[in-house]
Amino acid sequence: MRAIGVCNVAAMMIAVGMVGGCQRPAEQPAANPAPDTTAAAPAATPGDAGDVMTRAIERRATEAAIWGMSAVNYDLMLQQMLTQTPGKVNQVIFWGRPLDWHNQTLTPNPDTIYFMSFLNTKDVGPIVIEVPPAGPEGSLNANIVNLWQAPLEDAGLLGVDKGQGVKFVMLPPGFQGDVPAGYTPLRPGTFGTYALFRSNLKSHSDADVAASIAYGRKVRVYPLSQAASPPETVFTDVKDVVFDSTIKYDASFYEHLDRIVQAEPWFDRDRAMIDMLRTLGIEKGKPFAPDARTTQALDAGIREAQRYLAAQYDAGMPVFYDGTHWMYPTHPDLVKAAQAEFNEADHYPVDHRGLTYTYGYIGIKRLGSGQFYLIATKDKDGRELDGGKTYRLHVPANAPVEQYWSVTAYDRQTHALIRNMDRASRASNASEVQKNDDGSVDLYFGPKAPAGKESNWVPTDPQRGFELMFRAYGPTKAFFDKQWRLSDLEVVT
Repeated sequence: MRAIGVCNVAAMMIAVGMVGGCQRPAEQPAANPAPDTTAAAPAATPGDAGDVMTRAIERRATEAAIWGMSAVNYDLMLQQMLTQTPGKVNQVIFWGRPLDWHNQTLTPNPDTIYFMSFLNTKDVGPIVIEVPPAGPEGSLNANIVNLWQAPLEDAGLLGVDKGQGVKFVMLPPGFQGDVPAGYTPLRPGTFGTYALFRSNLKSHSDADVAASIAYGRKVRVYPLSQAASPPETVFTDVKDVVFDSTIKYDASFYEHLDRIVQAEPWFDRDRAMIDMLRTLGIEKGKPFAPDARTTQALDAGIREAQRYLAAQYDAGMPVFYDGTHWMYPTHPDLVKAAQAEFNEADHYPVDHRGLTYTYGYIGIKRLGSGQFYLIATKDKDGRELDGGKTYRLHVPANAPVEQYWSVTAYDRQTHALIRNMDRASRASNASEVQKNDDGSVDLYFGPKAPAGKESNWVPTDPQRGFELMFRAYGPTKAFFDKQWRLSDLEVVT
């Protein structure tokens, strides 16, 4: 390298406080110097270098948030369990009634009984999840994912076992041992994993709720090393806990991301993030202790990620029914990538994954087999749903589902159940819902029930926007062939 180049490099290093100085060698003036036609670059100053680094942290914090959203989503739920409930890893928590606003997870289903298990194989080795067979006592819709919420398998009546029951064994990263006969191995690639079991309800009656809980408690979780004499699975009812795992768009987001980096191995596809995260102070084996300036930059970065992802959500996913505002629950690219375990050579939809896990959680291996979802954020006229107005949704008769359908209202900003509301949804398994003479159902969403329609009404907060999710459990071919069709919400005047 020429001397002048060395000094230019050194000057830049001086500007960021890395080295001392550089002595320019003596130069003789040229006899006839050529005119300099280039604009002189402004001299770098320590302040400039600091600004550059701050902007770099902000940019990388934004990209890290989008990339890490699904893992942070997982950790937010895990930390809520560990800090707000008596539940522990490798046990099961459940909600001993259909969900209400106390459950502030993202877009949950209030028309089933929820059981959750956060698993970790790091200390105990392979872990067994026993899903009981379906029968007169009940049935499950279960989904199992890794820490990144990439789907591993679906189980239950419409899962891989077709209701026959199954024994999964979750294997640690790099596991080389043998799996005993009778167990279905799952290789998440992470120590941390998560299972969601939805115990189906025949109705919302006290007796049917109790039966659904009793059936869900037949799930078993235990180390494979104790399979010869499995210990009792510990179940903890958390129905009265305010369980808030909504995304926090501030610098605390990166504390969750750091916890993941410290605890888990890297996937090869994500190694490009190692240096990006180091810029933020997140580095394996080192404490995460950002100073005030870095924390401020992290706050700016996560807010930019929030704006970017919110803009994508506002733009909408592909439409399911032409001419309506009912959308697919996520971008088809993400479904395709998840089914391929994110191992496609030229396809890694990080943006779509980041967006999806701002408003939902859990991955489904066979989306459309056990369940399918539709989202609406706008009414018939393309206007955002307003909690101060009243809307009617017409649900045609004979919905093409094997189990049931439900419609739930969520807070448009948090994507959780609307706080302090007595009811969040109406469903075909709610016996009090009134049907029209032709078997169709008219549902109402608004701050006050229309006269005589209280049993078909879901309350909204007049100070906040809302969104709807339509769930089809056991959708049939006719559902996807669109032989049956939902119309848009209409304002009731």
